[in-house]
Amino acid sequence: MATYSINKGIGRKPEFKGLKSQYLFIFAGGLLAVFVMFVIMYMIGIDQMVCIVFGALAASLLVWLTFYLNAKYGEHGLMKLQAGKNHPRFIINRLRIQRLFSRNLKNIQI
Repeated sequence: MATYSINKGIGRKPEFKGLKSQYLFIFAGGLLAVFVMFVIMYMIGIDQMVCIVFGALAASLLVWLTFYLNAKYGEHGLMKLQAGKNHPRFIINRLRIQRLFSRNLKNIQI
């Protein structure tokens, strides 16, 4: 039986077969979801071969996509992409220019 080391040291991020951090959770959660879908399809009464083909294709696609994202974006890449989408492209300021440079704080309304 093969043994796999999951964590390579104290304070380091978890890594398994090249997958780092969040990709491990995506990978494990995706495989669990594929397995649950397989069981549901089988219990509904869908043909066994259709269930097996669906499970194999979905799991293969999940493995490929997870390793692809890991290679393309790196350890923190998905979080950076999400943060970039939540960042505004520009700031809108609708105050008159005169009020921007006013020293009187009573004139500024929030």
